[in-house]
Amino acid sequence: MNAPDRNIRPEIRQLDEAAINRIAAGEVVERPASAVKELVENALDAGARAIEIFYADGGKTLIRVRDDGHGMAPGDLPLALARHATSKIDGSDLLDIRSFGFRGEALPSLGAVGRLTLTSRAAGEEGARISVTGGRAAPARPEAAPQGTTVELRDLFHATPARLKFMRSDRAEAQAIADVVRRLALAEPYVGFTLSDVSQGGMRQILRLDAAQGALFDALEERVAALMGREFTENALRIDTERDSLRLTGFAGLPTYSRGAAVAQYLFVNGRPVRDRLLLGALRAAYSDVMARDRHPVVVLNIDCAPELVDVNVHPAKTEVRFRDPGLARGLVVSGLRHALAEQGHRSATTVSAGMLGAMAQPSRRYQMDRPSTGAMQAAYQLQAPVSAGGLSDAQAQWPGPPAARADPVFEAPAQAPLGAARAQIHDTYILAQTARGMVIVDQHAAHERLVYERLKRQRAEGGIAAQALLIPEIVELGAHEAAQIRDLAPDLARLGLGIEPFGGSAIAVRETPAILGEIDARALIRDILDELQDLGTSAQLGARIDAVLSRMSCHGSVRAGRKLRVEEMNALLREMEATPLSGQCNHGRPTHVEMSLEQIEKLFGRR
Repeated sequence: MNAPDRNIRPEIRQLDEAAINRIAAGEVVERPASAVKELVENALDAGARAIEIFYADGGKTLIRVRDDGHGMAPGDLPLALARHATSKIDGSDLLDIRSFGFRGEALPSLGAVGRLTLTSRAAGEEGARISVTGGRAAPARPEAAPQGTTVELRDLFHATPARLKFMRSDRAEAQAIADVVRRLALAEPYVGFTLSDVSQGGMRQILRLDAAQGALFDALEERVAALMGREFTENALRIDTERDSLRLTGFAGLPTYSRGAAVAQYLFVNGRPVRDRLLLGALRAAYSDVMARDRHPVVVLNIDCAPELVDVNVHPAKTEVRFRDPGLARGLVVSGLRHALAEQGHRSATTVSAGMLGAMAQPSRRYQMDRPSTGAMQAAYQLQAPVSAGGLSDAQAQWPGPPAARADPVFEAPAQAPLGAARAQIHDTYILAQTARGMVIVDQHAAHERLVYERLKRQRAEGGIAAQALLIPEIVELGAHEAAQIRDLAPDLARLGLGIEPFGGSAIAVRETPAILGEIDARALIRDILDELQDLGTSAQLGARIDAVLSRMSCHGSVRAGRKLRVEEMNALLREMEATPLSGQCNHGRPTHVEMSLEQIEKLFGRR
């Protein structure tokens, strides 16, 4: 690349309108999915109750969005294509934003990089149509149209062909469009959505969602089940909690119902889909105690608050937000989810038992013996009856009922005990318990590991963390801002066993470290805490380190696999599991038990 000639003074010039629109489009429209997002959000802001989306070739050659919203009058169409023209805000208060869009950039940006046609009719008005290509608009003309708006975008990026080189395959772009529609459909369960692929002259319906009915939670559950499957709603917790002026609602999957990647995490703020680093970090923290590091929770969560408490004008794509009190928002997510998970006690995902059944089940076949005739029943009972020295009596041969029931009780545990009564220990590792509805298989080591871990955490909460004094204090040199941050946090760190004090200038002296951590690199620990402070505004790094040590201690202090247990020990373990929060999974997120109903067992043997 040639260096600029420093002897030539560059001239300042005003860019023309077309160049300005293309630059703005580069911020707003990154790919076809971005265009779909902007157009569907406009339809939602227009009060639409049914939205149809069509695309061809991954959205590169055609995107059409049709809605039944309030529409526009003919005189409004040219203004809708002008930059920074919007009906959603008046510009007096950029914090009082109650709509998806507000910048007035989407339509002119799309018209600058593609061939855009806008057709609309408002109630009591004539329909009209206007077209714009490469930023140049034609006059509006009358057009017969139903109430609402249809936006058709063809040949996206034809005015900026270099951008086409950065597009991915048609399939990848189509998947991105479907993901955008799913997120917006989760945000608006009372709106119907249809997504169709019209490539190569055909039409293939990708997604159809009817408008949900009923109360908010019921409507959201219906929409979530349609998009994510009933399996998720059956293994998710309803979340509804408040803290000060923020409210968290939605569904959070059980720790044992998790994914290998963060592909099923849908977060919203005031109904706006976001991918916010603060909220994603809070989600990880909420599940950190019950899920392995390589697993990811499945959630659909929304934070509601007054518009002035959150700034959505952070990024042109509007996927990032900034809370006035980020600590409050993070704390709401962490505490709300942890409290909900703790309330579930020993509950584990149904997919665990379903997976076991799938591994065990052979091709199902129903036999005639499932519904035996009267004669077959009598013959079977004759064969089952004990044989005396004189053979079967006539009464035995003719007896139409089953053998007498055992006199000793089969189920001694309390009638409502979810985990039942211990019946056996298998391979000195697994406890087999009989419940009122079936049976439970418990991994004794994983279950006891969680129980010991929770006991240790309670002790920490009741008595605090013991500190060990360093024979020689460790001096840590910091920047002025970092030193001020860590000094402000000193009282909180002291309660966790980390004692620090100023050491002149921007240095601090570490005089005590948590005894439970043993010998540690105090300098590295201080750096980790500061990094987290800068990233999230609060620090849970020390607490997380201590929890990790507690988890390792509980692993070594729990019942090991291979140890024989007495019946009373097994039953005591079951009762403590029922009374302990989060006992459905071990410290690493693995299930502690698998439950099978009698119906599921009978299916394995072809009885159902």
